[in-house]
Amino acid sequence: MSRHHAQLIRTIFHDPPSGNVHWREIESLLRHVGATLEPISGARIRITLNRMEGVLHRPHHSNTLDAKSILHLRGLLARGGVTPSAYESSGEGSNQRPRG
Repeated sequence: MSRHHAQLIRTIFHDPPSGNVHWREIESLLRHVGATLEPISGARIRITLNRMEGVLHRPHHSNTLDAKSILHLRGLLARGGVTPSAYESSGEGSNQRPRG
């Protein structure tokens, strides 16, 4: 699933922001990079990533995030040290599979 997460990070950081990113993919990515997700109230979710904290709003009537939410998520990920270059240089997003 690392290739999928690497592609998702590239999509989040691509300009113009995509309006076709599903909330379940974002949740999976955030958990994968070590973030904690805590429901606050209503559709608000507190995200803690590498000691950086932010709040995201879960989409209400659709499963996809709008462009404004993608930009907010991009800022949160960048402050937490998760960028396309950082993710790929850490080996998380590499296409290599272990040999067995």
